[in-house]
Amino acid sequence: MVSRVRNDYEQALKLRLSGRSYSEIKKQLGVPKSTLSGWFSVTELSNKARNRLRKMTYVKSISALIRHNKRQTHIAVQRMQKIRSVARKEIINLSLSELKLIGIALYWAEGYKMTKKVNGREVTNHPVSFVNSDPALIALFLRFLRDICKVEENRIVASIRIYEHMNEEELLKFWHKITSVSLKKFQKTYYGVSKSSQHKRPFNRLQYGTLAIRVNDTNLFHKIMGWIEGLALQ
Repeated sequence: MVSRVRNDYEQALKLRLSGRSYSEIKKQLGVPKSTLSGWFSVTELSNKARNRLRKMTYVKSISALIRHNKRQTHIAVQRMQKIRSVARKEIINLSLSELKLIGIALYWAEGYKMTKKVNGREVTNHPVSFVNSDPALIALFLRFLRDICKVEENRIVASIRIYEHMNEEELLKFWHKITSVSLKKFQKTYYGVSKSSQHKRPFNRLQYGTLAIRVNDTNLFHKIMGWIEGLALQ
């Protein structure tokens, strides 16, 4: 028994002096870590052996951190999906009054609101104009125009702004499907680069370009502006 322990000690010592960790030695010889710690807690190691152990500790720490981050990411994704699922079910059917308020708020945020001036004088004709890149938001604003403002279909016109890498025909079909606006009502497509971006933004940030919805109706423009003023007083 003493001979076996002596043999284990000698083999373990060689492994330890070569920079092997207690876990590696235990795996190879079957000697418990507590025993190894008692044997070698004060053993002097060479710089090469210490460097190997430090490297192993670093690699293990990084691996453990990666595993931890993956678990946390998975937990966060599950939590996000649950929260969104519950919240999504809270929005069932919009009432007309709710749709009206949403449409007003959308125009307040994204619609054309400045009155036009020519040679310093304000003109009397003002369109209802709304521009955005989000298909769902565009569709919701069109519901507001059709269901709340009672805009006739033939009065709604659209135009898209796209960039060099985009396919005009495909995007026209895409926005036609989203809006149900007749292709005949799509005006000339505008190609351009935003002065603020100057090619600095990722090319796929606006994967559908932007869509402008326009209704040439001065009375409706002023009505929506009045709704916005009323909402601002609440």
